[in-house]
Amino acid sequence: MVATTSMPGTMQRRQFLKAGAVLAGGGLLSACEPAVKELEGGFTGIQMDRGHALRDRLKRGGAALEPAVVHRTQVVIAGGGVAGLSAARSLRLAGVNDFALLELEDQAGGNSRGGQVKGIACPLGAHYLPVPGDDTHEVQDFLEELGLRKRVSGRWQYDEMTLCHSPQERLFFDGHWQEGLLPMQGVQPATLQQYQKFSALVGALSREAPFTMPTMKSWMHGRSLPAAHLALDAITMETWLAQNGLDDPQLRWYLDYSCRDDYGAGLSRVSAWAAIAYFASRHGFHAPGEDNNGNSNSNQDDAERDSVLTWPEGNGWLSKQLAAPLQSGGQLRVGSSVLRIAETRDGVEVDVHNASADRIERWVAQRCVVALPVFIAARVVQSAPDFLLQAAQRLHWAPWLVANIHIDGPLADRQGAAPSWDNVLFADEVAGGLGYVDAGHQRLDPRPAPTVLSYYQALGDLKDARRLLSEQSWTYWRDPIMASLSRVHPDLSERATRMEITRYGHAMAIPMPGDQAFLSRIGVQAAQDQRFALSNGERVPLTPTPTAGRLSFAHADWSGYSVFEEAFTRGFSAGGLASLSL
Repeated sequence: MVATTSMPGTMQRRQFLKAGAVLAGGGLLSACEPAVKELEGGFTGIQMDRGHALRDRLKRGGAALEPAVVHRTQVVIAGGGVAGLSAARSLRLAGVNDFALLELEDQAGGNSRGGQVKGIACPLGAHYLPVPGDDTHEVQDFLEELGLRKRVSGRWQYDEMTLCHSPQERLFFDGHWQEGLLPMQGVQPATLQQYQKFSALVGALSREAPFTMPTMKSWMHGRSLPAAHLALDAITMETWLAQNGLDDPQLRWYLDYSCRDDYGAGLSRVSAWAAIAYFASRHGFHAPGEDNNGNSNSNQDDAERDSVLTWPEGNGWLSKQLAAPLQSGGQLRVGSSVLRIAETRDGVEVDVHNASADRIERWVAQRCVVALPVFIAARVVQSAPDFLLQAAQRLHWAPWLVANIHIDGPLADRQGAAPSWDNVLFADEVAGGLGYVDAGHQRLDPRPAPTVLSYYQALGDLKDARRLLSEQSWTYWRDPIMASLSRVHPDLSERATRMEITRYGHAMAIPMPGDQAFLSRIGVQAAQDQRFALSNGERVPLTPTPTAGRLSFAHADWSGYSVFEEAFTRGFSAGGLASLSL
């Protein structure tokens, strides 16, 4: 079934939810729907049993936590996601190499990891990085270090091989593929008017109080969150849209998709601040017929405005570059589950379970960078500070699923726009479905070849999603995905050879009303003493970092939502602060 612009938005939603429920529940498909071929595969990527074993060991305590060996180092980094890897880079740039990074999984990177299906690289999580803006100096310096950003004739240019190749994105809408993700094909003038109204509102809010990426730079100099941002943070995006008379179903679908894409949940849960920041902190929102300045009747195509950097394995490529020097230097310790972090009179003790040796090990250090999700940090930090406990109680996390589907050749396509890197279905029948990216899109060889389609599901709005991810078999997720995609690719079941599913029980913090007000107060308390670290040979001001004694906290959770820029900047500052304290 394909939604049309003539269907009321409520009826669209009910019919699609009903169809999704039948599929997800294992019900029979109707006679007009394609049957799902038995497809091999399974779960991969995340060691959920290892995390649950950590939880059980913490509950037992006592002898279960006695260390068999003790290590000593200057700094321990607990957590090997992007924040932990960035903290390690910051330490190395400061000349500190006596440190250890402890990671639960067998591969560092957190939500930015890559894998392979039948030898073809693909993302297991985040799959792109927007070209960083002027506020993201730390990320810009890292890309420059990798040779992906260079100054040519006085202007910064990014590596053409890394910028997403055209065509970048398309939407299956009203029975056809169209270029771009904003529904346009056959929409009514009233819809275009609401697109333009939303664009004008975003522009006005941006001028009143600029949004930045990373977000803490919006308030670190003024020592407070702007009043306009606080007002947006107090309500959901759904409420804000109603207050501004924005009720067009196509616009609301697009904004709901955008929130689920970046934050894991939709308009009814995400704050208006976060939904506006999605556009205002990056490239803005540009209604059809507008140029970069919001002027109408312009055909200007500013490709750089919407450019993203991507690789076959997504942001896993960036994580590999961050992890490589740690592997060669021996600082990266994977398969290490952090069980306990405790300050002592002379330093910090960090107890871990070494999975390969199946034993408890203790690390004794002068400082610890806690680059763990907030809810885990609150469990393992002994005598945890109040702000950590309060954050763990306040924040909510979205479950997530990534299904990598290997196909042995190009798929047959419905009419319309050509195959793109990012391919989205309007009102996807799969709960939380966000469409798929093609891992082979960056190839230069135009000849048909096998590839991997990485399909994403944001499950922050699905009841009991975390329990379902833990308890249901992989086929429970496979069958609805295959059925939905087969409606736009009729030969998918013939082309697909394997599906591997990565589950994230707590993939990302959902930025809900009031979260920014709460988190910014923690940051303001930590922002009184401005310090600097070295990046590419220059002194870079450290952003506010939550601290408690010898502990520095670094994770995207402290920004209230999970994107590469937030995690990287917080990790860099926490690592810089640790180096200055030695």
